[in-house]
Amino acid sequence: MRIGVTKSRRKNDGRVGITPDIATRLIKSGHGITVEAGAGAGAGFADDDYTAVGAEIGNAFETDLIVTNHPPSDDVIAKLNASLTILGLLEPLDDPKSIAAVATTGATAIAFETLPRITRAQSMDALSSQATLAGYQAVLEGAVLLPKLLPMMTTAAGTVRPAKVIVLGAGVAGLQAIATAKRLGAVVHAYDVRVAAAEQVESLGAKFIELDLESQDETQSGGYARELAEDDQARQLAALGEHVATGDLVVTTAAIPGRDAPLLVTESMVEEMKPGSVIVDGAAATGGNCELTQADETVSAHGVTIIGPTNLAARLATNASQMLARNAFELITHLSDEEANLSLDPQDEISAGVVVASGGSVTNVRVLELLENS
Repeated sequence: MRIGVTKSRRKNDGRVGITPDIATRLIKSGHGITVEAGAGAGAGFADDDYTAVGAEIGNAFETDLIVTNHPPSDDVIAKLNASLTILGLLEPLDDPKSIAAVATTGATAIAFETLPRITRAQSMDALSSQATLAGYQAVLEGAVLLPKLLPMMTTAAGTVRPAKVIVLGAGVAGLQAIATAKRLGAVVHAYDVRVAAAEQVESLGAKFIELDLESQDETQSGGYARELAEDDQARQLAALGEHVATGDLVVTTAAIPGRDAPLLVTESMVEEMKPGSVIVDGAAATGGNCELTQADETVSAHGVTIIGPTNLAARLATNASQMLARNAFELITHLSDEEANLSLDPQDEISAGVVVASGGSVTNVRVLELLENS
């Protein structure tokens, strides 16, 4: 199978789906690699790095399978056909219409986002790898804007007390945010609605925020939190307010696949925060967890700075690409037969999960539901 590596068409996103080291491994596995000129430049990989390992620089769309790091743009969709498969971070639950557009070309679409959350698929989990980087970067960006130190510091001028960091949402990104804030010396408190979160938060040395709400069993929803009922959400907001008010830096990471991000920080809560406090809204791409968040903007309200980055992982393009490429290698290897050809077995849980469009139709049930309701 010949694999095409495309250049990112998304602004401020230099990630690439296959890095030179992974191209080496794919070539050794019997695949051919064609790289679009400049595809790796944004992540620090030159065309010569690819040709040095046996890849070709050319038309990535004259291949069998292309690997991308974002949903296909209109110009990419125009190049697709029934003999081509597109694999990557396609955001099918956030942008189902792009999947429908791919389906009209006859191409097959394989999305990391619908990978089943099972043990044998962990090495292919690009959502987790990118979320890890996003959580780390969120704390760093907040720390830069915060007008105080994160760690306690004892100096000749006296002792500086540590900053208090509140993390709302303790999935992969949230846990990495907690770990990063702790490494930087902050006092960290965190909250998540999922039942397993308390133990995970406390294992990182943070204090779990207990609310008088029934915790969710995420095993019943594919590992993700579910949207709260209206009355439970009201109770959640009321209870969270007193905790948010004590934070110097608030990092939010709560998301529900296929839905707007849940509201966790209202304007009235922001009003109660200390002047100079910072909110980093890691869910800005899907509406934000803070009522005042503006996507890809930094705003000031009631003395609080609120930033809404929509693609934190892309700001670490080199490592993000390396991790994404390893995930892609594992998934491609799983989906390839002994002759290094793509083999999509509908009886295989992983194969059935990641294919979101095939044969001219959208095939994923959740994507179809979103399209019907849009």
